[in-house]
Amino acid sequence: MTTLSVVIPCFNEAGTIAEVLTRVRRAPFPGAKEIVVVDDGSTDGTGEALRGLLAPQIDHLVVHPVNQGKGAAIRSALEAATGDLVVVQDADFEYDPDQYASLAAPILAGDADVVFGSRFLPRQAMAFSRHRMVNGALTCLSNLFTQLRLTDMETGQKMFARPVLASLSIRERRFGFEPEITAKVAKGGWRVREIGVPYAPRSRSQGKKIGWRDGVRAVYCVFRYGLFD
Repeated sequence: MTTLSVVIPCFNEAGTIAEVLTRVRRAPFPGAKEIVVVDDGSTDGTGEALRGLLAPQIDHLVVHPVNQGKGAAIRSALEAATGDLVVVQDADFEYDPDQYASLAAPILAGDADVVFGSRFLPRQAMAFSRHRMVNGALTCLSNLFTQLRLTDMETGQKMFARPVLASLSIRERRFGFEPEITAKVAKGGWRVREIGVPYAPRSRSQGKKIGWRDGVRAVYCVFRYGLFD
């Protein structure tokens, strides 16, 4: 039986984490699921909930005493994950866990090693916004270096066969994780597929944490990992 490790980096998500865990548990998947949560230095009661009422829903809980960033949280989660497949799941409602079976299908069929859940397939699926414009520019820049033909390099819903992650060393601590892992997957010659996934964006007032500095870092990471590492 195939086991899917659902890796959830979590920082100050007291308002959403309980429902996210419920959705992950209920999500259809042709195998078993293992939930790995990293409390990345939360200060809003998220950690207490994860260690208390929510503990029975979690297979592995990793605690960072201070906030280190999404990339660092994912690195810690990967050390604890044991599944045949690994998917990154944000601790909010932007990405739908019900997509796991669709994401896994190309890997289980032997047609892909990595599947990106694109928010922009079909291309008219998401309204134009400044965020989409920036994302599109970063994806095009990344494609120049990787020779991939992605529509959404920055997607937060990526699924990997375990050998892919075992072959990679991740350095980025924050949102630079996305361009870094894309570049390293391409350099490793792993087969990458995209499928369209639904997306429900939230605003900064609702808890979105990525900012303009992360965009600048993403550009740096595209060049750094595309050219040198």
